[in-house]
Parts: sequence; C-alpha cells; structure tokens
Amino acid sequence: MTPRERDVIVLIAGGLGNNEIAAQLYVSPFTVKTHAVRAMTKVGARDRAQLVSFTFRAGLYP
Repeated sequence: MTPRERDVIVLIAGGLGNNEIAAQLYVSPFTVKTHAVRAMTKVGARDRAQLVSFTFRAGLYP
C-alpha cells in the first residue's frame, strides 16, 4: 500500500467523507476515491466498512 493510500484509509477510518479528505490532502474527491478503491483491492475489502475494519485491526488508526 502506498503512503497516500494509507493516509486516505486512516482518514476514512476517522469518519471523514471523500470531500473532506480531498480538502485536507489537497487532492480531488475523485483522487480520494481512487486511492480508497486501490487500497480496498490490495487488502481484499469489499466496501469501506471492511476497509475501516482492516485499518483498526492493522493498527494504522492512531
């Protein structure tokens, strides 16, 4: 997983939406969605809920 994908999933786990994440990372909402989808593919998550679960189980959320 790339560092930016990790940044995105941590912010998703924090409850932020794509627009909020985009504003915080200075990217477009489409870019946020792309990073999230690629991260989901890499960890085998079917949806954002599973991605959040992975983030917590992996100890990535502070």
